[in-house]
Amino acid sequence: QVQLVESGGGLVQPGGSLRLSCAASGSISTINSMGWYRQAPGKSRELVAKVFSSGPTTYLDSVLGRFTISRDNAKNTVALQMISLKPEDTAVYFCTANLRKIGEWKNQDYWGQGTQVTVSS
Repeated sequence: QVQLVESGGGLVQPGGSLRLSCAASGSISTINSMGWYRQAPGKSRELVAKVFSSGPTTYLDSVLGRFTISRDNAKNTVALQMISLKPEDTAVYFCTANLRKIGEWKNQDYWGQGTQVTVSS
């Protein structure tokens, strides 16, 4: 059993900041990567940011310079610091992890339940 639990969403005014956090727990052997996707109403889910266990990160172009992803490998947590938020950042944000469970031989993707971020005045 693996669980990803997110926290930190909410309502913020344009230009404001939010920090999302996610903790992975359960029968985890190794985690290859952790990241954040988002899905706005009527739109497909898109990758916002991802960080690999070895350190490299990748970001959606529209959040470059505004969002920063960080990870604590020892605690199996990932955070997304968001600044200069815009109304178009409004979406449900999902934490994801590509990991291997104890006793299994291949990695799989796991998802959190999602947390709402609303940017509005």
